[in-house]
Order: sequence, then structure tokens, then C-alpha cells
Amino acid sequence: MLDHQPWIEKYRPRTLSEVVGNQPVVERLRALALSGNVPHLLLVGPPGVGKTTVALALARDTLGDALVQQAVLELNASDERGIDVVRNKIKMFCQQHVTLPPGRHKLIILDEADSMTPAAQQALRRIMELYSSTTRFALAANVSSKIIEPIQSRCAVIRFRRLGDEAVRSRLVSVLEEEHVPYEPDGIETIVFTADGDMRQALNNAQATWFGFGVITTEHVLRVCDSPSPARLRRFLELCETQKFEQAVGEIEAIWRSGYAASDLVATLFRVARTQAMITEGGERGRDLRLEFLREIGLTHMRITDGLSSLLQLTALASKLVRCAERIHTAQ
Repeated sequence: MLDHQPWIEKYRPRTLSEVVGNQPVVERLRALALSGNVPHLLLVGPPGVGKTTVALALARDTLGDALVQQAVLELNASDERGIDVVRNKIKMFCQQHVTLPPGRHKLIILDEADSMTPAAQQALRRIMELYSSTTRFALAANVSSKIIEPIQSRCAVIRFRRLGDEAVRSRLVSVLEEEHVPYEPDGIETIVFTADGDMRQALNNAQATWFGFGVITTEHVLRVCDSPSPARLRRFLELCETQKFEQAVGEIEAIWRSGYAASDLVATLFRVARTQAMITEGGERGRDLRLEFLREIGLTHMRITDGLSSLLQLTALASKLVRCAERIHTAQ
């Protein structure tokens, strides 16, 4: 019988030693856990990099499994973000008496804290002041600028980066081996590419592909993610780089007619140009060409998001990329 438990929960790290990626940040938090004196924390970074997981793991390492149920309150601020929640639920938890080891504190984890209303954040600031001797806060946010400055100044700001491809790959392979899921190496690389440093998305895509097709291959992953083929987009860039304009236009038109939205197509093209090798390897010419390609793709993406999502924008992009390649090759 298949186990239908989501892998993102089944394989969620329970301690800081199990966390992959962002090792400098994790080591800093492990030092705080050993000392027991955890300050207010503001965990900032893109989705799926482990902010909430790290906060929960820190709580377990600091308090132990037995006390987590009593001494840790986890709230999702996107659902409960009004001032009443701060005044009632959070304040009542701060006032509760819990017997803890010396030097340890209760912990309140606020996920998606950047979606809290300004009034709720102002009320939270006051509570952080009043109960700092017994309760500490860990606020997870995607954008730190949406957190009011008085709260930022009371917190140790810890910034998370997107996970590296190797970290995502190693964790994904270990999960697939544990679940006895058949896979092809190219399928793993496609999941890593589509996840773009988001471990949660990588595991969800892998599980959905396995449930849907029984084996993880490039074709199956792309069908589940509904994403343009990176290999075809790389082929398009290679045609532009070698100044084969008509063939490049034919390639991008064929991909567009497959039914992909122009915005998704250009966004994936940007990542291909950023992460995958060009024909012109190394040297100033290769670097300049990559930068020029990224610039033109970015400008096209901007126009498409403004509403000009037609095939004409994609063919114009092909023309501009070919001109960039011609100009750089001629200059050197």
C-alpha cells in the first residue's frame, strides 16, 4: 500500500544537524541552541529554503521534544494576522507559566510575518518588549522591508539564500532512495532545474511525478511541472549564439505553439541562460555574451509582464540575441 503522506512533511528535518543548505546560517543557530539564550529572530529569504523548518528545529534543539508541545506556539500570520490575534492568542501564550530549564525561553514562531497588518506589528512590538524575559519570537518573512523597523531592530536578522543545486540534488536522491522510487539521472537534473533552489517544490514535483507516472524522467517531470523543455530553450540560445536567425525563430515559435505562456517561456529561458553553459566558454567574450543575453531576455520579460505577450515579442528577442552575438563576435 502506497504511503500518501507528503514528503515535505515526512522528511522535514527535526534538528538543525539534519538541515541541508545555508550552512553558515545553520551553524550560527546551532551555536545559539547550545548556549540556550536565543534572541528574537527575523528569518528572511525566498520560499522553500527552510525558514520555518529551521525555527522548529531550533526549538527542539533548545528545549527538547518533551517541552516543545508546551513551550512553542506556531502561527501562520497569513491566516491569523489581525491585531486581535496578537492581543489575545499571542499575549495569552506569553502570560502562561511553563517550567523550563534555567536560561531557556518559550518560543513563538510567526510564519509569513510580512503579511501582518501594520497595526498588528505595532502591537507585537510592545509584546516583544514586555515579555522578552520569558518568551522569544522567531518571525519568518519573504521580504524584510515589509516588517516595521522597530521589530527589525529588536531581532537578529538572519538571511537565507536559495539552496544550491548540489544540496537539492543530494537531498532529493536520498529521499528517492528511501522511498525506492525509480528515476533517471536526467529526471533528477530536471527537477533540480525547475525547483530553482526551492526544496519544497523539488520534493513536491518528485512525489507528483512518481504518483502520476511511476518513474521520474525528464519528460514526466516537464509534464507535471508544465514547464518548457530546458534542452529546447538551450538549443534556441545556441542557434542565436551561432547567428542562425531563421532556425532560432523556428525553434522559439515551435515551443510557443506547444501552448506555453510567453511569460513562463521567457522566465525559463532566463534561468537557462543564467545557469547553463554557453557555447562560448570562459573569457571576456563568453562573459559579455551571457550578460548581453540576460539583459535582452530580462527586457523582453518586462514587456511581456506589461501585457505584450505575443509571438512577435519572442521573434524580436531572437533577432536581438542574434545581433548581440554578431556584435560581440565582431568586436573580438
